[in-house]
Amino acid sequence: MAVGDSALFEQLLSPALLGTAMVTTFMVLIMTKRMSAIAALLAIPILFGLASGAGSALGDMILQGVLQVAPTALMLTFAVLYFAVMMDAGLFDPLVRRVLAMVGDDPVRIALGTAALATLVSLDGDGTTTALIIITAFLPVYKRVGMNPLILALLLGLCNALMNYVPWGGPSARAAAAVGADLGQVFGPLIPAMLIGLAAVFVLAWWLGRAERLRLGVGAGSGATVTSVPGLDIDPAIRRPRLFWANLALTVGLVLGMILGLAPLPVMMMGAFAVAITLNYPRLRDQKARITAHADNVVNVVVLIFAAGSFTGILNGTGMADAMANAALTVIPPSIGSYLAPITALASMPLTFVMSNDAYYFGVVPVIATTAAAYGIDAEAIARASLIGQPVHTLSPLLAPIYLACGLLGVDVADAQRFALKWAVLISLVVLVAAIATGAIPLRAG
Repeated sequence: MAVGDSALFEQLLSPALLGTAMVTTFMVLIMTKRMSAIAALLAIPILFGLASGAGSALGDMILQGVLQVAPTALMLTFAVLYFAVMMDAGLFDPLVRRVLAMVGDDPVRIALGTAALATLVSLDGDGTTTALIIITAFLPVYKRVGMNPLILALLLGLCNALMNYVPWGGPSARAAAAVGADLGQVFGPLIPAMLIGLAAVFVLAWWLGRAERLRLGVGAGSGATVTSVPGLDIDPAIRRPRLFWANLALTVGLVLGMILGLAPLPVMMMGAFAVAITLNYPRLRDQKARITAHADNVVNVVVLIFAAGSFTGILNGTGMADAMANAALTVIPPSIGSYLAPITALASMPLTFVMSNDAYYFGVVPVIATTAAAYGIDAEAIARASLIGQPVHTLSPLLAPIYLACGLLGVDVADAQRFALKWAVLISLVVLVAAIATGAIPLRAG
């Protein structure tokens, strides 16, 4: 092989190009439905990992990635089971009745109600919990009226993403730690932009509701007399209405524990599930029946989480993630370096879509912050800018909640991504403009 051919071959096998090709191949295959998400998450990174020359080291990379997501898988296992038990016991029945009584059959009020409740429930900072509660409460309403369930998924994801700016939500803490900034200094200036973003989501909910009202031919004043909980075809024998207050107290305590960080989330979920299933179904055969009834949901979610861990393990272990980040920075001309804060915000949308939060905040953001410092841009500003893409991040195929939400809604992940992506980008841009206008993110250094 000639010297020039050898150099070209090495360039084609560079970590940055391989990483880009791997992510692109993965996205194309699942978006075109040529492979399932599980198969693509496992097979594609292994093939590209072998092409990178990782060889026998791939096994350790995969195990490392799986170990990193193991706590998430553990939490999801017991979270799905806990809220399934609560649904079986009838904890959410009064909430569904109240929602139906308030919103009736009017798609506009239903969409606005979805956004309002999703915002409140997202205060615990956990996307999985929010998805379980909101979908359990609202899916029967959407089915009753005939509304598009993708609207429910969209509003749920947008509200949860913006509320995840709160310090205990995760991304803010990661961003602050990545650049060595004070968490309060990162989150505080971003509050006005977050509120403006939420207002934009409510406007979007109103607009989508009006479109559904026209499509369905439903009048604005339509209402419903609620005598039962529609859409929840559960045997009354497994309901536990007399335990409503006990179940509510347990659930409120669990959410407060999440907010206060009293214990690791998987530990709290495990303990809460043990109490919930023992309290509601003391007999062992009833407990086994409840677990068996929801085993499919648990297995599907956990398998996807472990497959995503394999993907990120190879992406990080081979150095592809770091190489992609560094390559992206090399294309920034020095003349626009002073605009690195808004550039970071714009770049956070595609980067967080193809990367986990950990890979992005601890692999990419520190490099950007170091580069930005040379132009006089504060690390706190870069940390805030890195959060702007969170609405897009919620659609990432590497996240558990999107699979959980789509599974509960009975919709395809690719369909949800195609429907929601444009709106997620729009809300991110609204937050960016608001952040620049309020001074949270400088348009230009100096």
